[in-house]
Amino acid sequence: MNDYLVRALAYDGQIRAFATRTTETVNEAQRRHYTWPTASAALGRSMTASVMLGAMLKGEEKLTIKINGGGPLGTILVDANAKGEVRGYVSNPQTHFDLNEQGKLDVRRAVGTEGTLTVSKDIGLQHPYVGQVPIISGELGDDFTHYIVTSEQTPSSVGVGVIVNPDNTILASGGFIIQLMPGTDEKVISQLEQRLAEIPTISNMVRAGLTPEDILDEVLGKENVKALDTMPVNFQCQCSRERIHNAIQGLGSAEIEDIIVTEGKAEAQCHFCNETYVFTKDELQDMLS
Repeated sequence: MNDYLVRALAYDGQIRAFATRTTETVNEAQRRHYTWPTASAALGRSMTASVMLGAMLKGEEKLTIKINGGGPLGTILVDANAKGEVRGYVSNPQTHFDLNEQGKLDVRRAVGTEGTLTVSKDIGLQHPYVGQVPIISGELGDDFTHYIVTSEQTPSSVGVGVIVNPDNTILASGGFIIQLMPGTDEKVISQLEQRLAEIPTISNMVRAGLTPEDILDEVLGKENVKALDTMPVNFQCQCSRERIHNAIQGLGSAEIEDIIVTEGKAEAQCHFCNETYVFTKDELQDMLS
């Protein structure tokens, strides 16, 4: 099954909902960055939430999410857009701990709880819109919920989960965002709160192979959900050899000449996808001309 996201309404438009499968997308990030299980879970949860936040954008709009809770994982940085494309990395990908008291990957310990979650949205204005909240949990689902409720002023619930195989590959990854629209009936709110308290964890749902539609049916009740559309989700980096070429050329003649003399070549690596670009001495000399 390919990764995708579904957008839906529920309870006659009183609730807006998103759910996504990101297993292959997070698997690609794990492969590129050689993340260990706890780091994979933290990065995967962040990428999953970012995909759904990106789905709230339009056209060429995009966002960048930066999470730094002061933990050993360091910074998590994720880019996403309105097309289901996402990329991300962590400062210390080989971070892993024993399972926590609940028998789950100890994401809280890796991320830390002394820091901030920052969302920067490029919506085509002169300056990006930036929202920032303190990290309250370190488990990330609660932290994204806190961000949406605080910065977006929208009552919401975010669930994200990642399950890692013994060989460090990703067995399952996915999540949901449920949002109350203005004027939602109190009875609907009560029903939603009850369902959220009773449903399996998001990790168990993705482990069981539930599709994004199945997840929303589980959370909201099949009889209440109306799917609007779907969108493919994938790991996509915007780096390219041409972009790196232009960046080196932008250094200026003196800097390029120094690279030729001291290094004999130029090598650049993209933080987001780990792709390495090498430019030979001849290629550098062509840039000078």
